[in-house]
Amino acid sequence: MKTTIKLMATTCLTLSATLAVADGHMADEMTIVSWGGAYSSSQENAYHIPYAEMTGVTIINDESSAEAVAKLRAMNEAGNVTWDVVDVVASDAIRLCDEGLALEIDFDEQLAPGDDGSTPTEDFGDLLVSDCFIPQIVYSTTFGYRTDLVGDTAPTDVCAIFDTETYPGMRSLEKRPINNMEWALLCDGVAKGDVYDVLETEEGQAQAFAKLDTIKDSVIWWSAGADTPQLLADGEVIMGSTYNGRLFSLIEEQDQPVAMLWDAQVFDLDGWIIPAGLTPEREARALDYVRFATDTQRLADQSKYIAYGPARASSAPLVSQHATLGIDMAPHMPTDPANATNTFLYNYTWWADYRDDLDAKFQVWLSQ
Repeated sequence: MKTTIKLMATTCLTLSATLAVADGHMADEMTIVSWGGAYSSSQENAYHIPYAEMTGVTIINDESSAEAVAKLRAMNEAGNVTWDVVDVVASDAIRLCDEGLALEIDFDEQLAPGDDGSTPTEDFGDLLVSDCFIPQIVYSTTFGYRTDLVGDTAPTDVCAIFDTETYPGMRSLEKRPINNMEWALLCDGVAKGDVYDVLETEEGQAQAFAKLDTIKDSVIWWSAGADTPQLLADGEVIMGSTYNGRLFSLIEEQDQPVAMLWDAQVFDLDGWIIPAGLTPEREARALDYVRFATDTQRLADQSKYIAYGPARASSAPLVSQHATLGIDMAPHMPTDPANATNTFLYNYTWWADYRDDLDAKFQVWLSQ
């Protein structure tokens, strides 16, 4: 699905654009790829609309981030890269960078300094996990459940997803191995600190698949972040995994009878990459956009529309209230101490190394 924002041009261009190309020319149209739904809406409000108003550029929104790696590989093979800026998770950014499909970024030269005087490398800190990846938000994948369908005892443990006796009914899980394999091992008795060592072995992978086998017939598999919220809203599932910001929208904005299960939420990073192989004019426009969209104020602005924590330390103090609901957003962030009592830290580099192999095994398992 694609939508186009066309806003009136102005003469104001950011300094980075002027410096990016010697002759000063930048593309006047760009395709930005993201995930759709409430998340893309938050980006549109915080980044796209202000940038388009400031520059007059036409922004085409493409909601293909779930297929970003495969599509960028194909575009590169064909010698026809049609995307300008792509929102990806950190592990996919690492893969794309390793394969030479994403532009390496000089963070302190090409990104804006923090409003507190920090350099970008100081401000983003440990979240700079790849030379090609510009972090945008900290989010988590967690579970939502229907409060009117779980009976008198609401789930408090992530392993409720495997407890079909206490919580009968359909559940929804993402149609990929990431997170599902980790939760399966956790709920099969593997210690949190040992999960990736176990998952690295054939025996550990078989153990995870065996645990998932116990609920396979009770799972609706989702591919888009909007799927689980819709399934929950329609009462088609009793519980399901999705991104915490999608559940925030469902609970707070849509007032659905749904609650959040924060236990064993999986922290992850999302951010931008710029595809390698763009023309100088398109590359300059992309760099200008990401400089604007990842400055201190813009990252704080996104939190007005969705419950994801900004990736810059300088943005955190600026997180305030929801743009329309007027509620404080900090308690709805995955990083809030009350929500982060039992988290699972996603291993970006491990998945960058094992993703292709486990993706193939997972699809074979699904087809059996």
